[in-house]
Amino acid sequence: MIKVIKPGIQLTIQDLGRVGFRHLGVSRSGSLDAYAHIIANRLVNNHDNDAVLELTVGLCELQFQCDTVIALHGADLNAKIDTQAVYPGWSYPVKAKQTLKFDTGHGGSRAYIAVKGGIECPEVMGSKSTDLGAAIGGFNGRALQSDDIIKITPYTQPWLCNKGALTPPKRKVIRLHQGPHHELLTPECINAFCTTSFTINPNSNRMGVRLDHNNSQIMQHSLSLHSLAVAPGSVQLPPDGNPIVLLNDAQTTGGYPLIGHVIEADLHQFAQFRTADSITFEFVTLEQATAAKSKLDAHLSQLKLSLNRYWTN
Repeated sequence: MIKVIKPGIQLTIQDLGRVGFRHLGVSRSGSLDAYAHIIANRLVNNHDNDAVLELTVGLCELQFQCDTVIALHGADLNAKIDTQAVYPGWSYPVKAKQTLKFDTGHGGSRAYIAVKGGIECPEVMGSKSTDLGAAIGGFNGRALQSDDIIKITPYTQPWLCNKGALTPPKRKVIRLHQGPHHELLTPECINAFCTTSFTINPNSNRMGVRLDHNNSQIMQHSLSLHSLAVAPGSVQLPPDGNPIVLLNDAQTTGGYPLIGHVIEADLHQFAQFRTADSITFEFVTLEQATAAKSKLDAHLSQLKLSLNRYWTN
């Protein structure tokens, strides 16, 4: 078991998401940084989809009630096991009554804590992920709170793995596919979108990242459209000209024009952006998007090959 002493800004249970229910209005949910989630699980020889803890910003404290092994990935939030510093990209044995504490940091927004064997909780629609809007999955459909008890299976065997994992490089230029309403927007609007430096608005969350910029007047519009399907990565352009990048907990339909869609290889970057971080966008071809995805997949494959000798001994 793990006891939550302090949950920090937001602490939730997440796997890789709820797939196959968008036609029923059910969001995907799941870890916003899927690559950090997978890497953390692989470092403790879990299945990729095993549930982990997603921690936002930091300021969290967890007490372990049994022996286990953990791995951290994602943002470096200055974690410690008791007084020993621990780092993203590595696995660590933990003894009963030890405490994992997070301060805060500057290298991202979300850290992922994988526990040997995964976090235990009931599945809802095939997933353990917490959907905060629908109040399903995870720990009674809500973010974790002080004194909550998280179920895990103890692990008492010696832990000999000393392999670590690099973080995929961060990007400030986010690559996009053209959206279905690209031709409905004016050339001036499209040009402004491609040449503007956007900053992350503090009113951002697991539903979506709101973007601020200085060209909102050029990007304002009066288009009125029928609602259509949206998905994580869809970039909506509201009438005020300030784009919204939809994330895992977003609604399943929307009526704002879709100016683009973030390619799969770059979507995880939005899990780690912090308020006032700056980004720009560029449209790429399907071939470029596929190559970017293949590069990240190769990163995961190399990690798997490197770890295999530990799991087979």
